[in-house]
Amino acid sequence: MSVQTGAKRKEGGFAETVRVVFHALIIALLIRTFLFQPFNIPSGSMIPTLLVGDYLFVSKYSYGYTHYSLPFSPHLFSGRILGSPVQRGDVVVFRLPKDDTTDYIKRVVGLPGDRIQVLDGVLNINGVAVKRERIEDYVTDDDGETQRVKQYRETMPNGVTYTTLDLTDNGFYDNTPIYTVPADHYFMMGDNRDNSTDSRVLSAVGYVPYENIIGKAQIIFFSVGDHAPAWEVWRWPWTVRWSRLFTLVR
Repeated sequence: MSVQTGAKRKEGGFAETVRVVFHALIIALLIRTFLFQPFNIPSGSMIPTLLVGDYLFVSKYSYGYTHYSLPFSPHLFSGRILGSPVQRGDVVVFRLPKDDTTDYIKRVVGLPGDRIQVLDGVLNINGVAVKRERIEDYVTDDDGETQRVKQYRETMPNGVTYTTLDLTDNGFYDNTPIYTVPADHYFMMGDNRDNSTDSRVLSAVGYVPYENIIGKAQIIFFSVGDHAPAWEVWRWPWTVRWSRLFTLVR
């Protein structure tokens, strides 16, 4: 009868741990590549829909897959696999056309062939003003100073409804030329209209190729105040925005 030594037991336990960790990493990689990828919001361009400090899951399968779907984005193929159409009003994460190492998140307002223009702060699609109605002011408390910002409910031609902010009258991009969206491209805008570098700025963002779209923002799984690091667990009872956890992105 053979007797297993302590050294062999330790060796077997270590090997099993390595296998478990390896399998877990493979599963996590597959989920991140083909199903959901986490992102965090570092700027206020999508307020009030998304706040600085929000953490959300983006569905990678919503529009199919490009080489940007893969870790480190190796250029193994062009175009999309299992592609599905992007809808007006979708909130999407995409790679910046001017720097494809940078992720942006905006709302899709223009489809290929659309004519997009902003007149007196009102979004126009193909010569028709998007329906919007004034709702209660958006109230912020920044370092103890209360600020009120005009807030509107916009409704896209396809019925998608969302909320936008209007920080200033006659802002820099409240009156624009007509943008004609090229084939296989999309026009993106932030919901915080006067504080968003988006497709209105052709030199910085411009028209976004279909291939650059990574996925659709789906759900906020965590949110912490923008002045508090997420890793400070001991402050969570006061800094976590509990009401935003597990809310859908619309």
